[in-house]
Amino acid sequence: MSGTFVGMPAFPLAAREAVGNTTLRGNLRHATHTIRDKRARAVAELDDWAALREAGKQIKDHTLRHLDRYLVQVEEAVTAAGGTVHWAADADEANEIVARLVKETGESEVVKVKSMATQEIALNEALEAQGIHAYETDLAELIVQLGKDRPSHILVPAIHRNRGEIRDIFRSEMGEWGRPAPEGLTDTPAELAEAARLHLREKFLRAKVGISGANFVVAETGTLVVVESEGNGRMCLTLPETLISVVGIEKIVPRWQDLEVFLQTLPRSSTAERMNPYTSMWTGTTDEDGPRTFHLVLLDNGRTDTLADEVGRQALRCIRCSACLNVCPVYERAGGHAYGSVYPGPIGAILSPQLRGTGSEIDASLPYASSLCGACYEVCPVAIDIPEVLVHLRERVVQGGPAVRGGNRVVLKPAKGHAAERAAMRAAQWAFTHPGALRTGQRLASRTRRLHPRTLPGPGRAWSGTRDLPAVPAEPFRDWWQRTHGGKGGAK
Repeated sequence: MSGTFVGMPAFPLAAREAVGNTTLRGNLRHATHTIRDKRARAVAELDDWAALREAGKQIKDHTLRHLDRYLVQVEEAVTAAGGTVHWAADADEANEIVARLVKETGESEVVKVKSMATQEIALNEALEAQGIHAYETDLAELIVQLGKDRPSHILVPAIHRNRGEIRDIFRSEMGEWGRPAPEGLTDTPAELAEAARLHLREKFLRAKVGISGANFVVAETGTLVVVESEGNGRMCLTLPETLISVVGIEKIVPRWQDLEVFLQTLPRSSTAERMNPYTSMWTGTTDEDGPRTFHLVLLDNGRTDTLADEVGRQALRCIRCSACLNVCPVYERAGGHAYGSVYPGPIGAILSPQLRGTGSEIDASLPYASSLCGACYEVCPVAIDIPEVLVHLRERVVQGGPAVRGGNRVVLKPAKGHAAERAAMRAAQWAFTHPGALRTGQRLASRTRRLHPRTLPGPGRAWSGTRDLPAVPAEPFRDWWQRTHGGKGGAK
């Protein structure tokens, strides 16, 4: 995965700094509460939401089980429709392919549809190094790009910015990127949107190359689908002469009919809309309609490694709706930058460590960026059990063990800094397999409970520094049961 966020500290350190930013917390609280309340109302309109959720899960799981077959089918269908398919094993290869394709057109500017895959591989930076300017056209992505910032949300990359901050960015930066902001620009949404429209319109009309991702790729027809709310994507997909789409291999669905499920669940879970205002679909090229040249870059970049993990592979079901971010108490307080990845929030905490591995400090800390409350699982439209994967990845970080990296089976070493945790787990395992020792320990803890400290010493401070130690009861449950029930009922 890309090194865009290289240098980020571990999540606890980054989150501690973010929590102290009252403006950031206020922006996040207002935005996430608004989005999730609207989503809840939109989902409640459907009596068959649970069935749609299960259908989405089954379609995705089926596709992942037979991904080899569907990838070949996609290549055949896209090629038959006049497109060209390229295969990219990692970020570097994908960036090299895209840069080469742009240079072959003789152009030095491209317009981009909002795309998580291109952010993941740091495509903009790679193109800039090759002398190619990439212009984001999604309003929130434009704000992030003009502000020399990083996205902090999957759906709303500039969610950490308020209207006043956006106005200041437009005033100071638009002129360096193209058409400047209007004189006297205020922070009213209508004026900000109009300033962005005027700024981007000249880029749409001038650009000869467009770059996109895709929300879905239909295997049976080779059709790509992009859903959006602003219309900028439609402009990028229709006006340029050349279109290059970078798409993760997990975005495939087998049949056209499968879109029926996702075009209901995705808009409701993401923007709380019954359907997206703009749903663009294209299949290869067509004479005198849209781009004359179409390239599809199928991106792996750690996805087949993730697919090899029987527990972790469910993260590849993700349709990037961001519903899990909007209900997560950790994300609401820490924001997206603390995750050190273009995939923040609960889904980022399980996806990034699998795509990038857990070798870095930031990736080893991400599985712990959760309270395990389960709210993310409840709202996920494809039923990804994020808490299950988080616990699974925590075990990998602490214990190490077998995994697949770069297509090869390896044995991971335990991450540094978890020796005390491993010792505690081994001690707990021994106690739970020796009932006599467990009973004695429980009784001793109850009889000495008045002497117990309020915080743990040594390495335990990392745990008790943000939590209250639970009070030990006056007697163990086993003794209480024996006393009140006379041992009846089978307690052992």
